[in-house]
Amino acid sequence: MRAITYDRFGGSDVLQLTDQPEPKVGSDSVLVRVRAASVNPVDWKIRAGYLDQIIDTEFPAIPGWDVAGVVERPGLDTPELAAGDEVYGYVRKDWLHGGTFAELVSAPVRTLARKPASLSFEEAAAVPLAGLTAYQTIVRVGVRDGQTVLVHAAAGGVGQFAVQILRARGARVIGTASARNHEHLRGLGAEPVEYGDGLVERVRALAPQGVDVVLDYGSDDLVPTTRAVLADGGTVASIVDTAARDELGGHYVWVRPSTADLDALTRLIDDGAVKVDVAQVFDLADAAAAHDLVAEGHVRGKVVVRV
Repeated sequence: MRAITYDRFGGSDVLQLTDQPEPKVGSDSVLVRVRAASVNPVDWKIRAGYLDQIIDTEFPAIPGWDVAGVVERPGLDTPELAAGDEVYGYVRKDWLHGGTFAELVSAPVRTLARKPASLSFEEAAAVPLAGLTAYQTIVRVGVRDGQTVLVHAAAGGVGQFAVQILRARGARVIGTASARNHEHLRGLGAEPVEYGDGLVERVRALAPQGVDVVLDYGSDDLVPTTRAVLADGGTVASIVDTAARDELGGHYVWVRPSTADLDALTRLIDDGAVKVDVAQVFDLADAAAAHDLVAEGHVRGKVVVRV
């Protein structure tokens, strides 16, 4: 099968289109014919070796955790899925080797769910990691109807999902973003505020009593900002800064594969409450360019690779 592989850590130039053997399928896994995969910031960081201290890599490694495709062959004990089922998932395993930037991937059923009927494969591939991250942080802090939530990096891949999920839960959302993304955030139902000096004053002008929850998907000064804007009894969660837990008494969240959470996202998507923003689609052979675009950090929406 065709696959993108790398045989050492490094820049995007280590990514090569190669021919690899078909992956083996465990008893609780299914073989998925990949239609699309998406690129997340963690993907280029893994490729560069930044996560080598916490997860083993077996070279040659195929990158990618997000997938959308069709079940090609079920494992020995996978009653949840059958050949021909359209699925999507966050196929994170216990080590790095057989990722989703390939024509086929062996995926544990716990990492998959049925694809939203309203989405193309390219759109569905953009959902799992970012959508699950947003959903799981919101569930972790227990956001309720009527609460005011400050979302940092609200126009990013995770932030856009968070804004929409929060609005579906009845929360008021204030979102930090650069000025060029403010109109887009308004369209999602958020009240945008710009990053930088004066952020606390801008948030306080919108929420004089403070915000109930801070969700951090990428801020530079989480601790002082949170202390200045969080109402008494409020809480914070972050996916990038352990200080949310260690200094502020909130939560640090590392996204986990979950069929149940994907099913919840599917319902939100097919009900029209959550839209998917795909910024650009690349062919498999151009995976290095897709990695570079995400690493630049200025793209709004998800970058997808079509297989």
